[in-house]
Amino acid sequence: YISALTTTQIGAWYVNSVAVAVGVTVITIFISMLCGYAISQLRFPGRIALWWLILASFMVPISALIINHFVLVANLGLINSWAGIMLPQLIHPVIIIVYKQFFDQVPKDFREAAVMDNASEFGILFKIYMPMNWGVTTALSIVCFIWTWNAFLWPFLSVTRTEMMTITVGITQV
Repeated sequence: YISALTTTQIGAWYVNSVAVAVGVTVITIFISMLCGYAISQLRFPGRIALWWLILASFMVPISALIINHFVLVANLGLINSWAGIMLPQLIHPVIIIVYKQFFDQVPKDFREAAVMDNASEFGILFKIYMPMNWGVTTALSIVCFIWTWNAFLWPFLSVTRTEMMTITVGITQV
């Protein structure tokens, strides 16, 4: 253990892992919450098509998208950067689906009362719906954090500098 602690950058890898996992979790939860709310509560053209597209995304394995993600991140010059590690991990369809299903279960009376009180869509979401679903958000945050913490393939491909590695990638260098 002493050798691993003194000859490697394991402390930095842990800090990197925490930073990436927290960053991805916060951004993913926010994006997924907005998307789930929009699909569930707002009526806009293409809403049903978007919902089916999200459901269909389960048929495409993540490993099939790795080359496209790598080319995109490389073209944007984000290899060996925090954005390059985090960007492809920000969308999780299952989190969007769970949020959408939760928002579908909330009685429409809450939304109608808020609309009658002249509340904005963000006001309805953050002052009415979000206080009701802290349990869902907490559970999804834990799951997203664990997924990101355990991610190996994408951080392995997008980071070559030792000081930028996450713990899952850094351990392979020992």
